[in-house]
Amino acid sequence: MNTNLPTSSLPRVVIVGCGFGGLRLAKELADQPVQVVVVDRNNYHNFQPLLYQVATGALEADSIAYPIRKIFAGQQNFFYRLADVQRVELDRNTIVTDIGEISYDYLVLATGSVTNFFGLDTIEKNGMQIKSVPNALNLRSFLFQNFERAVLEENPEKRQALLNVVIVGAGLTGVEIAGSLAEMRKDVLPQDYPELDLKQMEIYLIEAGGAVLGPMSKEAQQTAHKYLDDMGIHIRLNTSAKRFEDGKAYLSDTDFIRTENLIWAAGVNGAALPGLSEHQVTRNKRINVDHYNLVMGTTNIYAIGDVANMVTDAMPKGYPMLAPVAIQQAEQLAANLGRRLKNESLQPFDYTNKGTMAIVGRNRAVVDLPKNIHFGGFFGWLTWLFVHLMTLVGFRNKVVTLISWAISYFSSDKALRLIIRPYKRRDYKKHSGQSAAEHLNATPQYNPTPPALQAPIAK
Repeated sequence: MNTNLPTSSLPRVVIVGCGFGGLRLAKELADQPVQVVVVDRNNYHNFQPLLYQVATGALEADSIAYPIRKIFAGQQNFFYRLADVQRVELDRNTIVTDIGEISYDYLVLATGSVTNFFGLDTIEKNGMQIKSVPNALNLRSFLFQNFERAVLEENPEKRQALLNVVIVGAGLTGVEIAGSLAEMRKDVLPQDYPELDLKQMEIYLIEAGGAVLGPMSKEAQQTAHKYLDDMGIHIRLNTSAKRFEDGKAYLSDTDFIRTENLIWAAGVNGAALPGLSEHQVTRNKRINVDHYNLVMGTTNIYAIGDVANMVTDAMPKGYPMLAPVAIQQAEQLAANLGRRLKNESLQPFDYTNKGTMAIVGRNRAVVDLPKNIHFGGFFGWLTWLFVHLMTLVGFRNKVVTLISWAISYFSSDKALRLIIRPYKRRDYKKHSGQSAAEHLNATPQYNPTPPALQAPIAK
């Protein structure tokens, strides 16, 4: 019981998940009279906004991941356990994990989100996604494996399918990876693969809605659309992917695109834990909470970030699954836990929107700020770089990322074109980590689509 955690007279706060919300909450509780226990299936915090750069060879994985124990080194009230959480037992104030049971006085669910394929089995089985570091590494390997196969392929249609890339979902993830692949097609691949005519490589961006970067301003949508057009990306709006099999991405029963590379960036569900009642969990697996992030029907269980469904008059469908929401909820919850320990009145959560941004490519970005301020281009690109660089965890990661970006900018090169671990589709269940059971401790999704297609300006 309690997986060798020390006995303490202090209340124990167990935090499940060390994404943006869980990480900030654990830090904010450093000076509170509590024992903080973080449980996560990974031993690192993953900076999801830059996963697409790992997938396209611009950054290595250790540039955007940072060890949890190193982050909290020196925090006396902090303890970490590497574990998969299997369920919550409400009546016993206990979580059950694969390494044993952990009791709690207060439980905070910061489990984030998981990919939602909307029941499209062939896409879930054969497509790729970018939800975790393993996903990004698998995608990078898979793309370059297919380029190598294209060099050997004599059949024109099969070679075309190996080169083509279809991206489903024109939110932040879809737009950013489309732009990154377009730059790679222009500057990198012709050097590596002189045997191939890379002009034949087609990149398609498929979006079920009527615009790219849906919830962003009309100005941002139009600018981003123009950037994508200028980069030679085929945009298909008001179009849905139906299935993906036999080297074809079907947009209807008769309309298809030949490709072996389909990247799914079109939706997420909350990563609710088993043990909660059906009244506490919504249809999209988010957990119903009140304005203090307290799970409905409980007195000591909270949920923050992507997994939390906090409905307000302004947000009838709940707050969007964005990193700043998770961070601000964590800060408010830490303060409220301190107030609760002192028997003081709690303060309800009130989200402050600091703006949204998206990057399309080098010198191409769009930014929306409060008070109807919009800009893009080179200044927007610099703003995006600065905000993301400052939000990275760890000095080393900031320095390494800055150097990598500088080299890529001046040389137009992405040096990390390594197939370290070849990826095969039959290994999907083993490597993708996208089943609900395997993702109980997933980190929050920064830019799900739909409903939230925009990237926030992180605090």
